[in-house]
Amino acid sequence: MPITLPEDLPAYDILRSEGVMVMSPGRAATQDIRPLRIGLLNLMPKKIQTENQFARLIGATPLQIDFHLIRMSDHASRNTAADHMEAFYRPFSDVEASGERFDGLIITGAPIEHLPFEEVTYWDEMRRVFDWAQSHVHSTFGVCWGGMAMAYHLHGIEKRALDAKAFGCFRHGNLAPASPYLRGFSDDVLVPVSRWTEVRQADTEAAGLVTLLASDEVGPCLVEDPARRTLYIFNHLEYDSDTLKQEYDRDVATGAAINVPANYFPDDDPARAPSNRWRSHAHLLYGNWLNEIYQTTPFDLGEIGRN
Repeated sequence: MPITLPEDLPAYDILRSEGVMVMSPGRAATQDIRPLRIGLLNLMPKKIQTENQFARLIGATPLQIDFHLIRMSDHASRNTAADHMEAFYRPFSDVEASGERFDGLIITGAPIEHLPFEEVTYWDEMRRVFDWAQSHVHSTFGVCWGGMAMAYHLHGIEKRALDAKAFGCFRHGNLAPASPYLRGFSDDVLVPVSRWTEVRQADTEAAGLVTLLASDEVGPCLVEDPARRTLYIFNHLEYDSDTLKQEYDRDVATGAAINVPANYFPDDDPARAPSNRWRSHAHLLYGNWLNEIYQTTPFDLGEIGRN
């Protein structure tokens, strides 16, 4: 089944050209089934790139997805055109006031991990998002900073600064092969990583969370919060083939101190095009997440958060 997107959203034509099933809202209205309502709270600077990455993954399942783009209410994007934000995004304050509910919510990362959470300009609103999700979202998926921030707010888990940036593609062990979120996963998974902070295994264990994927080099990756139907992923399976390259080239151009991303370029040569070796697991993870939502969410949206 397709993902429902506005026909003039850039992702509509991009995904359609890649063979992803997309459908306009008008066409979806003629379908006699209830699509899953999935929200994307997009905190990344390159909004369109991030939209494409997540829409590509959640639009590749047999389920029909009603995709909603959400932004922080008072934080203006400096990297995405205002008309794009106005046309396709709703401020969280409007979503909150409407009382509507979602089957799933993805909260992206944000390039602000050097700041203590309380110093983030929109931290008070983020805390409202996390609390609102407990009663208005069936399952929440926090990515990188979004996952760390949610784990901090809900469990008091601190993010810890690293001596050097964890940057590159790292092998992760499958610690829970029987987990429904890891159906079809290999025992060993390559995952793109790009962060200056970490969440430690001892802290997740103390909070009663379950680590599903982890690396000896860069720590926990995918963590389940069963009591809240929540997943935290601190790395980036959603990344495109060249996303790490873009980050590396940006830092080189600005003169920032940065290492060549580990295990990414062939022979560690930035002049050579990187290969994508994580795409299949990205599709598996988000497909499994949507399947779990589909199997457990109430048919009546109004019942979400009441069981």
